[in-house]
Amino acid sequence: MSDVVEYDPYALPDDAIQEPPVSLWSALKMIGPGIILAGTIVGSGELLLTTSLGAKHGFVFLWLILFSCVIKVFIQVELGRYAISSGKPTLGAINELSGPRLGTHWIAWWWLIMMLSTVFQLGAITGTVGQALNLAFPSVGQGLTALLQGTIPSLAAVTRDRPEFPWAVFTCLSAIALLWSGTYRRIEIVTTFLVVGVTVLTVAAACALPATRFPIPWPDVVKGLSFGMPAEGIAVAFGVFGITGVGATELFFYPYWCLEKGYARYTGRVQPGADWERRARGWIRVMHLDAWVSMIVFTVSTLAFYFMGATVLHAQGLHPQGKDMILTLSRMFVDTFGAWTQMVFLIGAAAVLFKTLYLSSAGNARLVADFLSLAGFVTYRKPTQRGNAIHWVSLLIPVLALFLFLAFKEPKWMVVVGGFGQALTLPMIAAVTIYFRYRKLDRRITPALFLDVCMWIAFVAITLVAIYAMRDQFGKFFPSEPAAANVAK
Repeated sequence: MSDVVEYDPYALPDDAIQEPPVSLWSALKMIGPGIILAGTIVGSGELLLTTSLGAKHGFVFLWLILFSCVIKVFIQVELGRYAISSGKPTLGAINELSGPRLGTHWIAWWWLIMMLSTVFQLGAITGTVGQALNLAFPSVGQGLTALLQGTIPSLAAVTRDRPEFPWAVFTCLSAIALLWSGTYRRIEIVTTFLVVGVTVLTVAAACALPATRFPIPWPDVVKGLSFGMPAEGIAVAFGVFGITGVGATELFFYPYWCLEKGYARYTGRVQPGADWERRARGWIRVMHLDAWVSMIVFTVSTLAFYFMGATVLHAQGLHPQGKDMILTLSRMFVDTFGAWTQMVFLIGAAAVLFKTLYLSSAGNARLVADFLSLAGFVTYRKPTQRGNAIHWVSLLIPVLALFLFLAFKEPKWMVVVGGFGQALTLPMIAAVTIYFRYRKLDRRITPALFLDVCMWIAFVAITLVAIYAMRDQFGKFFPSEPAAANVAK
């Protein structure tokens, strides 16, 4: 759905049916939803948490990063398969499940809670972009503080202590300006440009490490593939599993982007006979290509961030955190390639994080608009009404993110909050996907046995992560008696 649509992307009119592409090149020209997803994925989790994990623990968690990036795609493609065959977006499909409901299904309400937790991540992004821009252009903050000193001294004191705050406001306003006319096509074009640029820059930096004073320690890399995990890093590692690769948020997003791209419209309504099956399988193949191309993109980019943190920052004992997080992260480039790279890193980091704010706001707006309709709060009598709802919600989300950053001020903690919310939600969306696969999907387009097995492996892994995350967090809030006694001492 674009901000103001002339057609309903959920509709499946007969005159929209198209035959799927037959060549690899023509199929590649039809990908797009996965690239938008990759743009959403490569952001706060990778730049902040993944790099911090490498900085603190070295290459110990390399295997987990790879596993996290790959395994959840098997859930993603099955959600895409059902969306193409049914023409229903994620919340619309969930609304048809049996179970407790208040206007809409209880899982849709849970999604709303999770979405609000992920806005903390967007707040962290807003603030971290502010940090990057302040470091890149410090004279702007200094000039603003001097100006405010003579007019509003109390506000001048705030900007002097946290000079990233004005830049965070600027980031919020920039996102709103870009979202004002955020049609699907524009989102796809902007995302492709940013994803390619950021990925090339980061991968080039990681590949150049062997020629610097921080060469990649290959024995440690090999050891990092051996499934080891230090006890003190388990909690952080599970948080990273929840936020790297395809997170719960992206799994909810993906069917919406597939519908807007037109995969379901081109397939048409379910019909008996071989024609519909042929089209469905053809467009599902395109969707698979889209998902796996995007997986390669975000995995390579994620690994590049991880290698930089584990190679450069870990060797120096540097841990990115607090208001100096971006400054510490910039040491990955400055200490390796020279002071001239700081500006390159700061602008690149701002672009990485900003695109996630932009895309997450656009994606969440689509789900919020859908939720409001399904829960009975609003009724869309024509597509333009839904488009207007998307438009205004997408503008509200950056404002809420800015407010949260100004209130809590700690980007790394805010990212972990969103990661925890996603980790708890992943088993739900994975279980829903399995239900769709076995109870709702047209039998003519069921996946191969290998894909089924991988889907189940993903579900088990995701569930174990959620169980650990809940156990870990409840343990912090309700410590055992010996632990409480130790704290008292």
